[in-house]
Order: sequence, then structure tokens, then C-alpha cells
Amino acid sequence: MTVLDDRALNRATLARQLLLDRADLPVLDAVAHLGGLQAQEPQEPFVGLWSRLRGFDPAALSDLLTGRHAVRTHLMRRTVHLVTAADALAWHARHQAMMCQRVLGAYRRELERVDFGELAAAGRAVMEDGRPRTSAELVRALPERWPQAGPRALGEMLGSLVPMVQAPPRGLWRTKAGVRHALLSSWLGRDVDPLPADGSDPVGRELLRRYLAAFGPASSSDLRAWCGLAGLPAAVAALRPELVAFRDERGRELLDLPGAPRPDPGTPAPVRFLPAFDNAILGYQDRRRIIDDAHRGLSVAGERVVLVDGRVAATWTTEADAVVIAPLRPLSKPDRTAVADEGERLASFLIDDERPRVKLTG
Repeated sequence: MTVLDDRALNRATLARQLLLDRADLPVLDAVAHLGGLQAQEPQEPFVGLWSRLRGFDPAALSDLLTGRHAVRTHLMRRTVHLVTAADALAWHARHQAMMCQRVLGAYRRELERVDFGELAAAGRAVMEDGRPRTSAELVRALPERWPQAGPRALGEMLGSLVPMVQAPPRGLWRTKAGVRHALLSSWLGRDVDPLPADGSDPVGRELLRRYLAAFGPASSSDLRAWCGLAGLPAAVAALRPELVAFRDERGRELLDLPGAPRPDPGTPAPVRFLPAFDNAILGYQDRRRIIDDAHRGLSVAGERVVLVDGRVAATWTTEADAVVIAPLRPLSKPDRTAVADEGERLASFLIDDERPRVKLTG
């Protein structure tokens, strides 16, 4: 079986994630290809798409949200993702049990006497008028049947039981707005797709195909790290005849789509700026293809990072009139120049100033 080293996997990841060459794709198609973008920080998807698409116009993403072609919703790993409306409807039922289990993991004692069917029905009844509500407003409107459960526990579980979206203006370009929830079915005009009654798992198989297209080659544990779902072995087994297999340097089996791009490991990789919680890093259990173990904590701490030669080499943030870059290791003079040049382009995109600056420390 062919062994792919970390550099080969890195170049495959960059190609699948549209980070090796910026793509000429409509924004909705890019969101679909990536399987959504993690979006708990509302402005971060704009940076993620700016780094991936040629000539990205942030208004195009805002228009998708206000036009209800894309939505912000809890989904993979029970984190807020910006996904296409079609994927939200197709995938929500498959993720619901996982999301409920994660809430129970945090609030089991508070929720032990709550009938979840009653809670879901009560929440739907409150939201049927279509008016987006904050979590506090929603919980206050519930019947007082569960006094032992705190409002946070009820709100978190209700958000897992009943598919919801975070309604605009939350998530629009350069807009600050709190979270207001609306029923996904009301927002998009139809109910989510139900799970098949025969126990088959077409959604699991589709998730695997889509994951490999955007993240492969990857292991089954990487797939689980991306979506948070435990019950995918049957989907992997069903699709195995369609897939090709490799091994990484640590002996793990990696699966992939036969015709998917796997560039030569020597392919040059440009500097790229990634937003907080980008799935190019979080979408794997073993992240060594793109980030050193010593820096792994950055990926879950919300640090924005810079890729140099395809690997995490710096962090970045913004000040009033500047993008500030802090290298994690010494950079060569050509690399510092490339980082500063891309940082200037990012500063022009992000900062509403006539002469935005770049500060490269270290």
C-alpha cells in the first residue's frame, strides 16, 4: 500500500481546501465544496473565503445569508457552521443525536427529569410565529414545566432537539449583532430531511464522499473529528469498494476518492492567512499534516494562523489600522517578504482605512 508522508498529505489538503490556488468558484459552490465553514466567530468565514477564492466579494456571502441560500446553524461537532441551505436540510437529522448527547454531557443532572419530546414541542409552538428570538426570550416563553433545569441547559438542549438557524444580521459583513434563533423549517420553507425508516444511511455515505473531496486522503478517525459522528463505520464499509487506500507515516489507513487531486509534494505553496477555527486544521484528528504538535493548541484556542509553505508558521490579529503577524519560528527573508505582501492584501480587505499597515514581529 502506498505511503503518503506529511508533505504529500499537506499538498493534498491545500488543493482540496482551495488553498493551493485560489479558485474561480461562486461563493455558494465554495461553501458547498468545503462542507461549510466553522462560524462561531461571525466574521471569520469572510477571511476563510477571501483566502480561497479569487476576487471574493464579501457582499456575495452576506447576500446568500439574507437570501436564505446559506444559513448559520449548529451542525458538525455541535459547533456553529455556515452551510448551504441544501446541506442544512439534508444533514441536520443525521447530527441531531450527537448534538443532544453533547448537551447531556454538560447538563445531564439538570435535564434528567425533562421530557425531550415535550420540550421540543413547546419550543416549536413558541417559534411558529416566525419571529427570531434570542435564547433568553425563547426559554422565558416556554411553559414552567421544568423548574429544576436552568435556562442555559434548556436553551442548549432545545437548540439540539429543534433545528434552528441564527438569523441575520448575525454573520453579515462588518455587522455586529447578537444571536437570534428561527426555526430552520420556517426560514427555508420546508422541514429537514428525515432519516430513512429502513435504517439505511445515505446521509452518512454522502458525508464521507463530501469529506474526502474537501479533506482527503483521511482516516475514519479524521472523518469523525470533522463531523463529530460516531456511527459512520457502516457508511465507510459500504463505500470502501469505491475508494482508494493509502497509509501515512504512522501506519494509519487513509481513504480517498479515486480521482481526487493529490499534487506532487514538491508543489510550491503560497502564503495563506486562515481565520479562527478553520476546518483546514480542525477537520482532522491527526493534524500533523498542517500544524506541528507543539502548536496544536492554537487550533482550538481561536488563534488565527498563517500558512508558510503549507504549514502553520505564525499567528495574526488585527489592530485599528494594521494586521499584526507573530511568527512561531524564524522565517527566511523571502518568507517574511511573502508573508508581509499577503498581509498587506489582507489588511486592505479587512481594514477600512486609506493606508492599512502590516506589523511583522520577531
